[in-house]
Amino acid sequence: MQIVTADRALVGADLEVVEHAAVVIDGDQIAWVGREADLAADLVERADTVRTLGDATLLPGLIDAHVHLAFDGGPTPVARMMAEGDSAQVALMLRSARELLSVGVTTARDLGSRDYLGVDVREAIASGTARGPRILTSGPAITVTGGHCWFMNGEVDSPDAMRTMVRRHHKAGVDCIKVMSTGGNMTPGSMPWHAQFTEDELHVAVDEAHRLGKKVAAHAHGVEGIRRALAAGVDSLEHCSFQTEEGFGGFDPELADAIAASDTWVSPTCSARMSDFRRLLPEREFPLGELYARGVKLMASTDAGIDNNPHYGYVYGLLSMHEFDIPIRDVLRAATSGAARGLGLQGVTGELTAGTSADVIAVAGDPLTDLTALHELRMVVARGEHFAPDPVPAIEPLDPDDLPELLRRMIEASRVAREQALVTAEGLG
Repeated sequence: MQIVTADRALVGADLEVVEHAAVVIDGDQIAWVGREADLAADLVERADTVRTLGDATLLPGLIDAHVHLAFDGGPTPVARMMAEGDSAQVALMLRSARELLSVGVTTARDLGSRDYLGVDVREAIASGTARGPRILTSGPAITVTGGHCWFMNGEVDSPDAMRTMVRRHHKAGVDCIKVMSTGGNMTPGSMPWHAQFTEDELHVAVDEAHRLGKKVAAHAHGVEGIRRALAAGVDSLEHCSFQTEEGFGGFDPELADAIAASDTWVSPTCSARMSDFRRLLPEREFPLGELYARGVKLMASTDAGIDNNPHYGYVYGLLSMHEFDIPIRDVLRAATSGAARGLGLQGVTGELTAGTSADVIAVAGDPLTDLTALHELRMVVARGEHFAPDPVPAIEPLDPDDLPELLRRMIEASRVAREQALVTAEGLG
């Protein structure tokens, strides 16, 4: 048994502040949380170690609800996946997992890797062979033939094929099901504003997955793909960007209100690169702030692994969420207890409460007043085991040339629009 004390702790699902706090860890579970002054004498006597952190905050381990362990976060992650064999991919996935743990992420949902390599990686971490967060994995994302991420080997083209693929995923031991309701930005010939599946096909995926006790995450950029996925009853909408052929300006208030009124969570993949996108695409509307204002349930997620989006950039993604006028406490809830609820892990992780998994981090200072405190890790405990974080590099700003071709075209269109607007304004003047 071990005791950790700090000047404060963020306790329970609402992250309530407890001053001069103590957390008691017994094996892989939290045994007690509260004020150090209220700590029972018998717990102190039974403790093998007592660690005093001083001016630090204890809080639940962080959760990233959308990562791709098999993408390397470099400029060409798809090309690397397609070129590598399974052994190299597993090695990369284990490295990605370790990077996540090194920035305080103790639970991550891997939403798309080739075949069922994610199951092998999950088991290697769970058995202690490798260090990383608790992993939930979907296996290969289910897509249409030649559709977004077809190279993961999850192609289907009919309701019967959809049902069979969900069953195969279940047989292979996945934790959840990922369906590509729309196209995406990383696959040539796949457009993010196009809906890939009919509502009936998505219903088949949801009905079969739910029958098997698994949640369904729907990759959904375009409005019609979002609408169909919501109507089919998916458990989470990934991205939910309301993307159009011209960019991101397709926000639908009525659809957003319908999402808020449903049981569906939104995993907005607000990454380390969101600040860059907003800087490089000043005319484009990103809907995260509107979704929050309308009461949509949000899980923190980053899409880590895709182009120029490394797994160690998680905290920058939380800072970007705050830039959408989401209060710090709500950002932290989305990264802990909220994400746990959305992933079906309520009562398992995501909060400092007796009986939950001993997923605990400590940061210098107070993240409720300054989110950058999350960069200053003082302690990482995953399922009761201490982990010494590896050093990770800083995230450098992107240049337009670093972006995928589709986004470069959007930037160019924005530039042309600005110039035309200036010409028009000068003419009117």
